[in-house]
Amino acid sequence: MASSSSSSSSSPFPPLPRIVVLISGTGTNLQALIDATLDTQPTLPAQVIHVISNKKSAYGLVRAANHSIPTSYHNLLPYKSLNPTSTALARESYDADLAQLILAQKPDLVVCAGWMHILSPSFLAPLADAGVDIINLHPALPGEFDGANAIARAYEKWLQGEISRTGVMIHRVVSEVDRGQPLLTREVQFREGETLQELEDRIHKVEHVIIVEGARMALEERARRKEQKEQKEQKEQQEQKEERL
Repeated sequence: MASSSSSSSSSPFPPLPRIVVLISGTGTNLQALIDATLDTQPTLPAQVIHVISNKKSAYGLVRAANHSIPTSYHNLLPYKSLNPTSTALARESYDADLAQLILAQKPDLVVCAGWMHILSPSFLAPLADAGVDIINLHPALPGEFDGANAIARAYEKWLQGEISRTGVMIHRVVSEVDRGQPLLTREVQFREGETLQELEDRIHKVEHVIIVEGARMALEERARRKEQKEQKEQKEQQEQKEERL
């Protein structure tokens, strides 16, 4: 499994942070996350508790099953059938149900790892209200090549002599595509004579590293926020106690 089962109340160790991963494809970045949690000295001290795909044939579901990680298939088509005259309404209903599916897992973090679906406020708001962080991997630098086919579009601009580098980022998810606050970026320089496939292969290798680093950073930030909140509450309680004396 990706991690041990939930810690018992008698365990001297705090429970590991819980991650839900959203995928649409082969799941190589999912595999990087799983491997990072399974290392003898984990580079990602967390547990992948659930994997959700919007594509039934996504090989990432097999990767999850190979590690006994529960999976769900959540596709937009049934929602379009129920709302044939309004794609927007279908997407809102889909996103709202996706949010509830995820919240039922009680995650600390949601990682979009090759998730090919734009998430709307119907999804984002319930998770924000529950205090669940959401991050996304995107194969471009902030403000450059938002959306699909980012690597191919960057490659074309390089061939035209307009840019000399591209990159990869981990960012927080907002309703605007690939416009959330960046957590981590890595530049990737183009190489003379390199094919698009060779560039994609190099970028994917960077992705496998940065997705682990980004997830760890997000969880560390979450832990700091929680600690600061607890300290503030303790201070307020102490002040109230002193006022009563």
